[in-house]
Amino acid sequence: MSFVLHGIGVSRGVAIGHAHLTSHAALEVAHHILPRNKISNEISRLDAAFTTVRKEFETLHASVIGGPASAEFGAFLDLHRMILDDPTLSSAAKTYISQNLCNAEWAVTQQTDVLLAQFEEIEDAYLRERKADVIQVVERVLKALLGHPGYIPPPIKRTGDSILVAYDLSPADVLQYKQDRFTAFITDLGGSTSHTAIVARSLNIPSIVALHNARQLIRDNDVLIVDGDQGVVIVNPGKRVFAKYRLRQNQLEIEEQKLKRIRTTVAKTLDGVAVELHANIELPQDIEQVKDNGATGIGLFRSEFLFLNRDNLPSEDEQFEAYCTVAKKMCGLPVTIRTFDLGADKNIDSDKRVAANPALGLRAIRLSLAEPKMFHTQLRAILRASFHGNVRILVPMLSSVSEISQTLRSIERAKESLQDEKTPFDTDIQIGGMIEVPAAALSLDIFMEKLDFLSIGTNDLIQYTLAIDRTDDAVAHLYDPLHPAVLRLVAHIIRSANHAEIPVEVCGEMAGDPSFTRLLLGFGLREFSMFPTQLLTVKRQVLRSNLPDIIVTAEKILKSDSPENIRILLTKLNS
Repeated sequence: MSFVLHGIGVSRGVAIGHAHLTSHAALEVAHHILPRNKISNEISRLDAAFTTVRKEFETLHASVIGGPASAEFGAFLDLHRMILDDPTLSSAAKTYISQNLCNAEWAVTQQTDVLLAQFEEIEDAYLRERKADVIQVVERVLKALLGHPGYIPPPIKRTGDSILVAYDLSPADVLQYKQDRFTAFITDLGGSTSHTAIVARSLNIPSIVALHNARQLIRDNDVLIVDGDQGVVIVNPGKRVFAKYRLRQNQLEIEEQKLKRIRTTVAKTLDGVAVELHANIELPQDIEQVKDNGATGIGLFRSEFLFLNRDNLPSEDEQFEAYCTVAKKMCGLPVTIRTFDLGADKNIDSDKRVAANPALGLRAIRLSLAEPKMFHTQLRAILRASFHGNVRILVPMLSSVSEISQTLRSIERAKESLQDEKTPFDTDIQIGGMIEVPAAALSLDIFMEKLDFLSIGTNDLIQYTLAIDRTDDAVAHLYDPLHPAVLRLVAHIIRSANHAEIPVEVCGEMAGDPSFTRLLLGFGLREFSMFPTQLLTVKRQVLRSNLPDIIVTAEKILKSDSPENIRILLTKLNS
């Protein structure tokens, strides 16, 4: 049966392939349809797994009784036993097996989503955030199932045209799948500027989020068409629709080949104004894409991705090797390394760091200053790498002068420790700050006295200015880069920096969207940083632009209070 699902397109293009469903829990499991005569055995397997986990909890409980923290551990285990015995997870999973003729692992993950949704509705913030405990219990059950001698799951068969279908994906998940050659991502949850969406765009593959029911309606190996431009997923398309999208795929490939012709062209407007086009990267292996698309530097090295998908922290030497590799391969071009922007939806220890509002909590520079040893290790690694190339340090989410002062002292301590060891580094390394909190944008004069350059993180700046969680698809329609307050704030930052002769760059999603290129040029921006795959499209827009014409319309947009009028003027600007 053919049907269509609608969501939010977060990465453009068209993909055609076969569905590969993945579970919500940290352990990925396969989805298998079983013959009806195997269902009773499958339910017995599930019962045995729950019994195994109950025995594990009993053993753990007995081992802590009378110990120094028996009360705390006892309460923790009681909560896990309650979750294990919740009918939504246990009894309902059996019903799911019977009704859907599926394997026990898949049934458990489906009921996990139902239980997690119930926790989301709890008013008490502490109880609501016990979702991590639910996932821990489910992982125990899945481990018991996967290790059970009565069942050996068949290997997951994935073809070269697989499309990943998931309930949700963290940035760490997307990074992990980066090597798996999926042709597209689609998820039930997510927002257009969540970190997950941003990483998906870096892969240059069509991606759609906020589909809500995709994982329930799509089955493994269904034929899918993912239209990232329209935010549409077509399941099991008919012949005419299939042929139409095959033709569109070919047209997009031809367009991409044409763009490659301007790879070595210097980025200048029609009236001769030079523009720097830098690249955003997550890992050292992204450098090949950077060079293929002709970037003139790295405007944002998201160092936090070195910390994800691992059980331990990266050592100083490991970080140094990563930073040094990038610096050397860029052959003297600028490499801006952002100190780790962990927290919010990029956690290295989600069990310990639970917050009701993670985007407003202990993240980015706040976390760095709260973990001085971890921060010191990273700063030493960056400074050591600065000896091998044109390296700059970028500090995320600064909101006060106090944070700048503490950060600068931390950098000085790292420098002193290297000097004591006679380890070489760039003593004049430039230090910049990200402007992504309105407080920073409104205190620019003080910030510019202490920093060498600025970088505007438009994703968070919009989120914090409009008080909208950019990971929540329920309010995604309110996330608006063209909101008059956002445009005035961005223009104010750019013009203030230009007046003070402080370099300023936009490294958020606005920089990589060609519909904003001329507007930002009109505001006075001359440095953009984006994913390598977006660079040539933006360069084409720069090459076709004439600044005197742009500035007049940009001023009109800036003075307008009407969202509708702003969009009309932007269309005119880009025509």
